[in-house]
Amino acid sequence: MSTASPATSEIRLIDALSGRRVLVLGDAMLDRYLWGRVERISPEAPVPVVDVERETFTLGGAANVAHNIAALGGDAVLLSVSGDDASGERLRAVLVSAGVRDDHVIADPERRTTVKTRILAHQQQVVRADEEDTEAVRGPAFRRLLAALERLAPEVDAIVVSDYGKGVIHPETIQPAITLARAHHITVSVDPKQDHFASYHGATLLTPNQKEAGEAFGRRITDEETLAQAGWGLRDKYDLECLVITRGSDGMSLFERDRRYTHLPTVAREVFDVTGAGDTVVAVMALALAAGADFVTAASLANHAAGRVIRHAGTAVVTPEELKASFVPAETD
Repeated sequence: MSTASPATSEIRLIDALSGRRVLVLGDAMLDRYLWGRVERISPEAPVPVVDVERETFTLGGAANVAHNIAALGGDAVLLSVSGDDASGERLRAVLVSAGVRDDHVIADPERRTTVKTRILAHQQQVVRADEEDTEAVRGPAFRRLLAALERLAPEVDAIVVSDYGKGVIHPETIQPAITLARAHHITVSVDPKQDHFASYHGATLLTPNQKEAGEAFGRRITDEETLAQAGWGLRDKYDLECLVITRGSDGMSLFERDRRYTHLPTVAREVFDVTGAGDTVVAVMALALAAGADFVTAASLANHAAGRVIRHAGTAVVTPEELKASFVPAETD
């Protein structure tokens, strides 16, 4: 076992991220926020009445992964499926404003765009309403998705599979992505969902959180012993180059093919919202690996990036300047 320590290599690496082209295959979502205040209870039911004052939109799921890559200077190519609806048009508009191309988001008239609407009063979430279709993408949209994947794979430096269980990612899209990545000698990093673990066999990198890793292993992770059992067990079972288990306030743990174990303590100093932190981890690690980093250096960069985004409400991204500042000692930050 080794314990990583701060190094200047991470700071130098940040500049090398610029221009790296990463294909993000996965479930793109639109996050809608209604912000307001509560001054009374509804006469119709014992629920608060929120006086909505403003509406904002951000990117979720695979779209947030792509946004994280673009924010750090990478060239993010998002390959996903949306509905052929007003929410799909809104998703595309938000993507373009975030610096992510929308020309590989396939509109499927048989599906709804995944939208998560959060109503907040006085900065606190009151309720969330979801619009989504989670059946596996099939038919013409599926065929267009595979054709685009085959066309784009030779043109990118890395592939990310962002699996949110909304239908874009299933065995018939996961395995082609891994096969194409191997054929073109590029990395394929997966942010997983428990139901699809068997299909991730042969991926370069897998980044489950502690709960997901325990469920996939079949045993809850409660201490360092069960962590090691799950980490090495999953790495070996799925023939991964590296497994990274994200552990919240306990940091990140890496299990590499060469039997090296590395633990990275969390660098977060304050936590406002962990939404989207997993997107940041897989995005930054994939981008760093594309720039030639080893797994530990890539994870260190991702650890610092995640420590920055959880300071904000909802999904967020980190800029190169903010990420560099994270490596500056606290007294000068």
